[in-house]
Amino acid sequence: MKRAKSSAIVAPLAEAEAFFTAHPHIDSVEMIYTDFGGVPRGKRLRQHEVLDVYRQGRFFPGSITVVDITGQDTVETGLVWEDGDADRSMKPIPGTLVKTPWGGDSSAQFLVDFYELDGQPHDLDPRHVLGLVLDRYADMGLTPALAVELEFYLLDPRRTRQGRVRPARPAYNRGEPYGVEVYGLRELDDFRPFYDALYAACDAQNIPLESAISEYAPGQCELTLRYKPDVLRACDDAIMYKRIVKAVAQAHGLEATFMAKPFEDQAGSGMHIHVSMNDAGGNNLFADDDPEGTPMLRHAIGGMIGSVGDGFALFAPHANSYRRFKANSYAPVAPTWGVNNRTVSFRIPAGAPKSRHVEHRACGADANPYLAVAAVLAGIHHGITHEIDPGPAVVGNGYDRDSSKDDKPPSNWFAAVDRFHGSALMRDYLGDRFVDMFTIVKRTEQDRYFSHVPAIDYDWYLRNA
Repeated sequence: MKRAKSSAIVAPLAEAEAFFTAHPHIDSVEMIYTDFGGVPRGKRLRQHEVLDVYRQGRFFPGSITVVDITGQDTVETGLVWEDGDADRSMKPIPGTLVKTPWGGDSSAQFLVDFYELDGQPHDLDPRHVLGLVLDRYADMGLTPALAVELEFYLLDPRRTRQGRVRPARPAYNRGEPYGVEVYGLRELDDFRPFYDALYAACDAQNIPLESAISEYAPGQCELTLRYKPDVLRACDDAIMYKRIVKAVAQAHGLEATFMAKPFEDQAGSGMHIHVSMNDAGGNNLFADDDPEGTPMLRHAIGGMIGSVGDGFALFAPHANSYRRFKANSYAPVAPTWGVNNRTVSFRIPAGAPKSRHVEHRACGADANPYLAVAAVLAGIHHGITHEIDPGPAVVGNGYDRDSSKDDKPPSNWFAAVDRFHGSALMRDYLGDRFVDMFTIVKRTEQDRYFSHVPAIDYDWYLRNA
């Protein structure tokens, strides 16, 4: 069984000692593990307990690796009762012990990885799954550089009488927000206290948050995280950022959601993954005066085109995820690529030659960043090593092109999970056991989801069936 090397770096005790020397009053610290669904789970610890975690780790039940999106055990994996719900060990990730300003002066948090008791990385930990893919690049002397962009909605925490959600509204406005107002500055001003606190919290946690825009729907926002040649840290940033957004929103009487499609008549929320490739000297191997980049960049795109369907269960992991994919919605519906073109799945953005990179646009904001990036980089590695030709770039409206011969990504949750389970490429890069266990968790989650009768069933079928 392969074990990740690049992600198996544990934070030293000296890091925690230095933190508490600088902040001796902090005595409420959350230990955070990220599960399959990207949900933060863990414990709240006292200062002396945190130091023990940095000394020797913290025991935690192995079943946490196979809970569904609601936190229920997935006994069908055989990793709950048959395993005796045995403990493994959580160990701290370097550089993640930080203050949490929204929790008061005495609070902090840190991220952890999961390990077997013999010290080996646990093969179902999403961060270690990403590490397996990164090890392949290290063997080639390559370093992916990456940034994650996440869209989200600010909501009113109070539901309508019908139980539906609605966009947040500023204090001066009693009506419900309407109109797109894309790139509207007034919309950012309306929630300035939230954004000011968000930037302050990110600064306190050393999360490189940059520009903010009002996106393509009332209450929808996007803020960018800085590009960096440390993929694991870029994904750690995304995990920490999502938690900051939700916590700061709650502190300001709002609710923030990264749900892929909270409103049927408004834009969905995506997670755009920007990737380039560095050599050992830090030179961008995708850089070229040609807007289409180097042959390596085109091979990377070819690999992503060929693998996007196989990884779609990671890019769109939930039932709601598939509501986002509609033509002319800025959500891609075919495995297409182009230059400076937002109607395709894989876009080479405009910019100087030295900044040449590709933007993967298929993921929903509800995806686990570690797993989504792992699948993206698996496709890129496959494309580079096999020199896969992506075909001609799309010019103009990618939604209008004849895509009847394309190997389109799965159009529904069941098909995506089935394809992921049968993918030799995903098994090769992410590991057989991970693919099998993720599939079991998702199939169990599907059964649980469809065991509920939604309101629309009564509207459509109660009288007419």
